[in-house]
Amino acid sequence: MAALAAVFATSAMGVDMITKEYKLDNGLKVVVREDHRAPVVVAQVWYKVGSADEYTGITGISHMLEHMMFKGTEKFPKDSYSQIISKHGGYENAFTSEDYTAYYAELDATKLELSMELEADRMQNLILDPTLFDKEHQVVKEERRLRTDDNPQKITYERFLAAANLAGPYHHPVIGWMHDIDQYTVDDLQHWYNNWYGPSNAVLVVVGDVEADKIYELAKKYFGPVQKNVHQKTKAFAEIKSMGETRLKVNAPAKLPFFMMGFDVPTSGTLSDDANLAYEPYALNVAAEILDGGDSARFAKILIRDKELAVSTGIHYEPFKRYGTQFILMGTPSEKHTVQDLEKAFFEQLNRLKTELVTEKELKRVKTQIVADEVFNKDSISEQATTIGAFESIGLSWKDADAYAQRIKAITPEQVQAVAKKYFTHEKITTAELVPQPMHEERG
Repeated sequence: MAALAAVFATSAMGVDMITKEYKLDNGLKVVVREDHRAPVVVAQVWYKVGSADEYTGITGISHMLEHMMFKGTEKFPKDSYSQIISKHGGYENAFTSEDYTAYYAELDATKLELSMELEADRMQNLILDPTLFDKEHQVVKEERRLRTDDNPQKITYERFLAAANLAGPYHHPVIGWMHDIDQYTVDDLQHWYNNWYGPSNAVLVVVGDVEADKIYELAKKYFGPVQKNVHQKTKAFAEIKSMGETRLKVNAPAKLPFFMMGFDVPTSGTLSDDANLAYEPYALNVAAEILDGGDSARFAKILIRDKELAVSTGIHYEPFKRYGTQFILMGTPSEKHTVQDLEKAFFEQLNRLKTELVTEKELKRVKTQIVADEVFNKDSISEQATTIGAFESIGLSWKDADAYAQRIKAITPEQVQAVAKKYFTHEKITTAELVPQPMHEERG
């Protein structure tokens, strides 16, 4: 159980930070980054399971289990976890995504051992009390109603993803479909917990004012005895090959129309074994910033300010995911224009990327912006830990995260043009249009 690697990284403030990784006998991976600028620490436990691993009938169950993980064990019953962390001046929370579920605590570095004891305990001893489940079940249902069902743009986005990922792992929302949420049982949660929550399917990430080798000893003390074996392994997914355009309309009460169009694209998770194509997610990331990376980007300058075609625009692309995803353009047309006008304008800008090389000046601006954001993130121990955990959880390495800025800097105009030509085609497109319906009248 010796350290596997140790490297030095440089933060935005010029501080050397040691990063070490370890592996316990029970399979738990431990990544520790020493950052001694403040006497605080972030401890995170990442489980390599998310909504992408769910199936029809239990969609959203990873998120439901996340809620229940705070409901106690025999040693620390009910709300003890949150109360103990708060009592010692810390902050705790959790989040679920398509690819992973993560739990974290931010606290004084001298209190880290307490957090590790609590996390190791609930990794193996969670009590799923039916009464507490019934209450939290209602909380999750209300969360879905407030965040999605009452938001027409979120509904459109959800239906878009379902259409774009017809048979793929990102077909259903992280929070789940309401009809699945309605039928969860304690047995469903217990099965999910037993199958996925174990040391061999987890990563412990610690960043802050700590000594890595001492954290390793604490990890052995608290997590080492956990002999819970998970019974599930992530299976490979492949989306059905597109055979043409997919278009849908969403009729929902709304004041303004909304439009989305997306193209099937790769991620670092899908291209990690292909050195010749490994640049593509970074080039796509640069393309997204050229089009919609702030007030100086093409969408803001041309579509909003110059032509007044749109009142808002956006691009969503996540280069670091387990499976292939979509490069999504979205926006709301201005009062004098239509969704069709906006779609045409989007394609005009995409075609520019195909036919004209991005200028060195524009590329330099985008790279500077992306790298500056990366440096800024390294000033936060929480952001550092989250980046490390996310990369480790999708099958990449924290070393890939540290190399992100350099790989962005290496992208050329020709590479941006190449990914635009390859992926921004009608054969790979899915569109969704929100068609506003009359809002419900308030009763007097």
